[in-house]
Amino acid sequence: MSTELYQQLIERVTADVVVQRVMLGLNWTSVQAHDIGLCFSPQDVPRTLDWPGTLVGRSARELAAWLLHWHPAEACVGLATINACVNHDNRLLRDAQTLHNPAPGHLRVFEHFRRQLAGKSVVVIGRYPGLEQCWPDIHFHCIERRPQGNDLPDMAAEWLLPEADWVFITASSIANKTVHRLLTLATDATVVLLGPSLPWLELWGNYGVDYLAGVRVGDANALWQVVAEGGGTRLFAGAVEYALLDLM
Repeated sequence: MSTELYQQLIERVTADVVVQRVMLGLNWTSVQAHDIGLCFSPQDVPRTLDWPGTLVGRSARELAAWLLHWHPAEACVGLATINACVNHDNRLLRDAQTLHNPAPGHLRVFEHFRRQLAGKSVVVIGRYPGLEQCWPDIHFHCIERRPQGNDLPDMAAEWLLPEADWVFITASSIANKTVHRLLTLATDATVVLLGPSLPWLELWGNYGVDYLAGVRVGDANALWQVVAEGGGTRLFAGAVEYALLDLM
């Protein structure tokens, strides 16, 4: 089933699209094909890679297939390539609601749902800086690959997700190959798949996702510059904006 999901993502990229630029940034990786696609950069990348200087001009379908690779940087390039293609002129993204609440950009999704979460069992996959301040009245568990503070390690998902009412899953889990297992564990929860790494596709509804919360590019030149200069949350200072779509 997980292989089927990944094949469906790759097959959304048409064979005649060519990659124009690739940036493996400190925090984000960006690929330009039709548009600019993003993926959260892996934390551990070898200093010596086999392919720098060879990617521009290659088929986007070829690089999209890198999503199946176990090398974290290659999988990241693969997902960013998919996003550069499938998020271009995308009906779902056009229909999505732009989030304008007062929370900082990367926290606007969490602020949007805050009033629905009181008294609920809530799990967040991935650490989002400032979430404790955004949700001062919400008890939640954060599961993180590299836990710090009160974060819980990966294996906590096996225990917590089957009992959760709400689960927020970072879309970077697509690149690190954990998304299918997380969705399987969260079958009984309301699931939000979120982040700039998100491909805007209806197929997520077939895998138990209730809401998509990703980004809409506002200023492509600013986006590329922020990525090139190692930006993280600076993406949300005008380069991109968060948008939300209900798949239910």
